[in-house]
Amino acid sequence: MVGQQYIRLLDTEPWFEISILVGKKSAGKLYGEVTEWVGECDPPSYIKKMKVEEQVPLNSDVDLLFSCLPSDAAKEQEGLYARSYPLVSNASAYRMEKDVPVLVPEVNSNHLGLISAQKEGRGWKGFIVTKPNCTTAGLVMTLKPLDDLYKIKRVIVTTMQAVSGAGFPGVPSLQIIDNIVPYIKDEEEKLIKETKKILGRIKDGSIVDNELMLAASCNRVPVIDGHTESVYIEAEKEIDVEEAKSSMASFKGLPQELKLPMAPEKPIIVMEGSDRPQTRRDRNAGSVPGMSVVVGRVRKGLDRNSLQYTLLSHNTIRGAAGNAILTAELLCKLGYLER
Repeated sequence: MVGQQYIRLLDTEPWFEISILVGKKSAGKLYGEVTEWVGECDPPSYIKKMKVEEQVPLNSDVDLLFSCLPSDAAKEQEGLYARSYPLVSNASAYRMEKDVPVLVPEVNSNHLGLISAQKEGRGWKGFIVTKPNCTTAGLVMTLKPLDDLYKIKRVIVTTMQAVSGAGFPGVPSLQIIDNIVPYIKDEEEKLIKETKKILGRIKDGSIVDNELMLAASCNRVPVIDGHTESVYIEAEKEIDVEEAKSSMASFKGLPQELKLPMAPEKPIIVMEGSDRPQTRRDRNAGSVPGMSVVVGRVRKGLDRNSLQYTLLSHNTIRGAAGNAILTAELLCKLGYLER
C-alpha cells in the first residue's frame, strides 16, 4: 500500500525520479505484472514496464533509497544499504535506535543533526532516517505547538485506524465489515515510544525522550484511508481554547519556510464545524492532498489546564509515503544528499 503511494506521489514530485525498483519474490519480472494496484488510478506506464531488481547494484548512481520493507527484512537490508546510500525508511526496525532520527519534518527537523553521529559511529557512507508509525505522525504534529505553548504533562489518545494501515490484503472482510477491532498488534507501544522520541531533544549524539505521560487505545475501523484520533491533554499551564486553536492553525515548520514541493501551506487545518473532521470528506484536505492534519472539536477538558480535540491524518500519505518524500526533500535542500 505504501509502495504504491510512493510511486503515485513520486510520479509528479519535481525533484526525484524513480530509477530502480527492488523486490524479492518479484525480482526479474515487470512491476506491472506482479503488482495488484489498489489505488484510484493505474500506475504510470513507464513504471509498469520497469523490471524489478533483486538488489541495488553497487555501482549504481542512485542518490537515495526509499524503503517500505517488512520490519524483519528491513533490519538486515536497510543496514546493508546504509553503508553506501542515504535511506529513508517506513519500517520500524531502526526507529528506536538512539542515533537514528524518527522524523516529522515540521516537528523535529533539528533531529537530522544525528546523521553525522550515526555515520561516524557505524562507519557508514550513507545513513538511515525513519518516519514514524502512521498514527504517531498525525498526533505529534498537533502536540508540537501545544507543547511549545503550554508544556504538556499527560496525553490520552484513542485511535480509529483505517484498514489500509494493515496493508494488502489487510484485515479479512468478515472481520472488519460491521465491526470494530479494539486491538492492533504493537501499535500502542509504538505510538507511545515514538511520540516521546520525536518530541525529545538531542544530547551527546542521541535523543533524550520527552517526559510527557501518554496512554493509547488503538482500534481498527471499517474505513479505507484516514486515521482519526480522539485526544485529551493536560498541561502545566492554563489552556485557552481559542489560543490553542490559533497555535495549531498557524503552526509551520522548516518545510514551509523552505517551500518544499510536498510541504502543505498549512500543516494543521483547524475546522470549526461540530461534526468535523470526517474521513471521507477531509482526509485529502489542504494544498497538498493528504499532507495536512485536520483538527476539529477543540474544547475544554476537565479543568483549566486540559484540552480535548479530534484529529484526522491520511495514514498512507502524511503517515507514510508523503512524510518520507517530504523528509527526502528536506535532506536534499539541506545538503545531506551527495549527487
